[in-house]
Amino acid sequence: MVFYEPGKTSHGLPRDPFKSCVTPRPIGWISSKSKDGVDNLAPFSQFNNLTFDPPYVMFASNQDLNHQRKNTVDNVEATHEFCWNMATWDLREAVNASAEWFTDSVDEFEKTGLEKEQASTVNVPMVKASPIKFECRYYTTIRLPGTPPMGSVDVVVGRVVGIHIDERVLTDGKVDLGKAMPIARCGYHEYVVVKRDAMFEMIIPGDPKQLVGLEGNAEKNQKIELDGYGASRI
Repeated sequence: MVFYEPGKTSHGLPRDPFKSCVTPRPIGWISSKSKDGVDNLAPFSQFNNLTFDPPYVMFASNQDLNHQRKNTVDNVEATHEFCWNMATWDLREAVNASAEWFTDSVDEFEKTGLEKEQASTVNVPMVKASPIKFECRYYTTIRLPGTPPMGSVDVVVGRVVGIHIDERVLTDGKVDLGKAMPIARCGYHEYVVVKRDAMFEMIIPGDPKQLVGLEGNAEKNQKIELDGYGASRI
């Protein structure tokens, strides 16, 4: 059994195992625009949704080797807008290319040859080829202290105000991840892709009303509130 105390004792392994222990992680392929009008696109391996009614998402951005915050964080805090684009198997090479470190004057859409699609409610471009996209308004940043130069992190939270879903990734009215084939971040330089034959379903037993939050159904959640349903806490 390997046991170590991060920052205190050595794990004794050739590479740090931490990120490989929390997997797979959705990729936050975040597009933004600087206050000077330069478009930016970058993937973040620490991304997720936070709640569903209303929907919020977060992405975490470590500082660079020069103790500088990344362009995406600067852009989002300056404009209060950003978009999330689903990273998929078909777009994997572009996702990887957009991860390269560039100066704030570089447009990663142009650098990677990706076509832009203008968002509807925010002034930010989206990846046109991505099948699912969120338009987000900035809510807050939580700055977590860490060991320099790259340990410090900005956790950026945004409210989702617009959602785009390509009908080609729908089956019987449901998002079909077997069609979208999103990729996720594992540890080291490893990724994984969601395929239909790797998916399975389990329904949690108990009161169906308690499953509203697990499904993320905002309409049913609001109906419960209107009906005054008083469920005991789990």
